[in-house]
Amino acid sequence: MPQDTIAKELIELLRNSREQAKFLGELGVENVALDSSTDQNAVAPAAITSTAPTAARVAPSANPQPALQAPRRKTNPASPSPANSLFGEFAMTAPALAKSNETLEQIWLDIGDCTRCGLCEGRTQVVHTHGNRNARLMFVGEAPGADEDAQGKPFVGRAGQLLTKMIEAMGMKREDVIIGNVNRCRPPGNRQPTLEEAAICRPFLFREIAAIQPEVIVVMGNTALRNLLEEREGISRVRGKFRDFRGIKVMPTFHPAYLLRDPSKKRETWEDLKMVRDYLDQTI
Repeated sequence: MPQDTIAKELIELLRNSREQAKFLGELGVENVALDSSTDQNAVAPAAITSTAPTAARVAPSANPQPALQAPRRKTNPASPSPANSLFGEFAMTAPALAKSNETLEQIWLDIGDCTRCGLCEGRTQVVHTHGNRNARLMFVGEAPGADEDAQGKPFVGRAGQLLTKMIEAMGMKREDVIIGNVNRCRPPGNRQPTLEEAAICRPFLFREIAAIQPEVIVVMGNTALRNLLEEREGISRVRGKFRDFRGIKVMPTFHPAYLLRDPSKKRETWEDLKMVRDYLDQTI
């Protein structure tokens, strides 16, 4: 292939990668780094997965070498990386989430009487993750509501009562699991947290996940889905199939508050939870 054709393809590949990185950065994703070189002979970033076109550096040679491909990522067939993620086919390979030696108390001490975003102005108190710290199963929602803000615990209102019934239907008790939210302060009027608000609070949730090391995380609703999995599609499109969050299985499903508004979705949610239950039963 002529050198100028390869160079143009590489430049277009790098441009697309930068656009994807900019989009992801707007969502507050940490540690996104791409090669800033605009040299027409630049090599495509090595972190790009093998699903994207790759090529070696173009150089005059009597014996040109075949194009080099980035290492193929090892994936669990049950947890495919969806092509419609925020990065799409240019998805960065995230390392497995290493076990943290932090305690939840240390993380909460770091959070303190948080004033990092404007949600602090209307809250009553910070609502931390709550439950069994050795749990195999974790539930993650969006943000506290009025009841949670008043009591200082996640999912204690009507949606929380429904969640408790869902957990019990799985043959478990609420005390067996751990429950948290992307954001820890109640948004005014129970509105959805903004991208900035979620990006500020989300790293603390990630640290908790690293400390707890659950085997499965159930993400409930679009906010939790997008902040853990960087997923473009809505929950109704991606629910029902295991995803992966840095080595941890994730099941997206509907938020209990949504089920209160649309009970017809309870059957689909139950199908999702049965898959989680069966997976945990098989891996005891």
